[in-house]
Amino acid sequence: MADSDTEIKVTAASDIEVDREALDNSITSFAGENGDYYAHAFHKIHNATSFLPNSFNLWAALLGPIWSASRAIWGMFWGFLILEIIAWVQIGRGLWGNPGAELMERAQRQLDRAAEMKNRAAEAVEAADIDRFEKLAENMVNAANKTMGQAEAAQAETTGIMITGFALLAMFKLAQGFYANRVYEKQYSRWRIDPDATESGRSLRNTILGAALTAAIGPLIVYKFTVNASLEILDAFPEDSTSAFFLGEGKGTLFSSLAKWMEYHIDAAAAAGGDVFDGVVVAVRTVLDALTLALNGSPWPVVMLVICVTAWRAAGPFVAIFTAASLAYVALLGYWNVAMETVALVGAAVLLCVTMGIPLGIWFGKSRRAYRIAEPVLDLMQTLPAFVYLIPIIAFFGTGNPPGILATIIFGMPPVIRLTALGIRGVPESIKEAADAFGATRWQKLKDVEIPLALPSIMTGVNQTILMCLSMVVIISLIGGGGLGKEILEALQYAAKGPGLLGGFAILFVAMVIDRIVQGAFRRKDEKI
Repeated sequence: MADSDTEIKVTAASDIEVDREALDNSITSFAGENGDYYAHAFHKIHNATSFLPNSFNLWAALLGPIWSASRAIWGMFWGFLILEIIAWVQIGRGLWGNPGAELMERAQRQLDRAAEMKNRAAEAVEAADIDRFEKLAENMVNAANKTMGQAEAAQAETTGIMITGFALLAMFKLAQGFYANRVYEKQYSRWRIDPDATESGRSLRNTILGAALTAAIGPLIVYKFTVNASLEILDAFPEDSTSAFFLGEGKGTLFSSLAKWMEYHIDAAAAAGGDVFDGVVVAVRTVLDALTLALNGSPWPVVMLVICVTAWRAAGPFVAIFTAASLAYVALLGYWNVAMETVALVGAAVLLCVTMGIPLGIWFGKSRRAYRIAEPVLDLMQTLPAFVYLIPIIAFFGTGNPPGILATIIFGMPPVIRLTALGIRGVPESIKEAADAFGATRWQKLKDVEIPLALPSIMTGVNQTILMCLSMVVIISLIGGGGLGKEILEALQYAAKGPGLLGGFAILFVAMVIDRIVQGAFRRKDEKI
């Protein structure tokens, strides 16, 4: 330790000297018009020690969302536009609305019903019927009077509703005035970091756009929620008149015309490519038959033993015990054959997904242009509802297990492609440059460097693909797919709660066994590395 202690000076944030003139010039350049005002306001915000706002922007309070639009603060624009519209709806309901209109309509219906009961009482012959109808009419009149009283009370509240609306509007205006400069100062901070991606100054184009949006949205919503008269064009889109404009009178709707056009071309494509589609079905059926023969054709004790040993070797004794218990559940409840058929279906789908998906993922990971072209297709495959896949699958490939596998492939392949591409792109450039420096060929670099480093991401993609393929088991039963999904579908059709739940648990255990074996194998390999 030194003989004399070293004196350490701590500089407070307030003691740091700031080039005030340069900061003012920066703020003025950012704000454009009224730059001096915003420079003064931003300094007050920087010097503030409380979270409460200490500046008030009058123009933001008066113009509201239009000010936010002019300064390109679009989050604030949409938020306060919605809040101000709510306030104006309340004001409109108080000024020209009729809050009791629905209650008055109900009262009128009750009076009409009472009149009907009185007519039936007058037409009745027996005294008992006369008394019953008269009593019903009296009850309906009493209910109508009560409803009319509620309607009058609601109508009397219009002044209070209007005052509430004005109070809300004033509160929202004050909030915009007090917080506008703080929000704008945050935008200035973003502009300092990335001026190219952050708009600055007051834009006439944004002002016009904000005013147009306000004028288009506000009055329509206020009208819709305050005026009781129904305007048909606001209640429903004019589909018939629009179709007549484009197609002519009496020629159907755009929906029917487009649906017929699509059906015609799908049928034509199915007829023209029949041999190709049949070849695809034969290839998928070959893989499926091989797996089905191995799982259902072999003696069940052999299959169970092989699966348990595989689980032991891949993931350890605990997973092996869980696998044995799951297979015992499946076998004892009589689900063995259909469970093995499910494993064959999922195995065939996963095998094809991995066989096609990993090479595509490697290609997309190396070629950004190819990935940009394929990304919309992958988005479509992942976001389109699974039931929609079944329509073209039936049209081109028919029904049964092979078409079900094809539908499963469409749904389950995107994760392995995306995560493989992500893993390949995530390999550090320095490591690839080192491999090049040692004279590695492109194939050696891919096989010995890139794929091993990307393996965690690739295996995550495989795991997600397995689970997504299993989630399609029930859905493909709708087009003739077998396995446990068929059991669940039959339980749903007959509202068989017990069989449905037991079959659902069987699918759950199959999914968990496959997931634990795959993840356990990867985890053990990763630990050895």
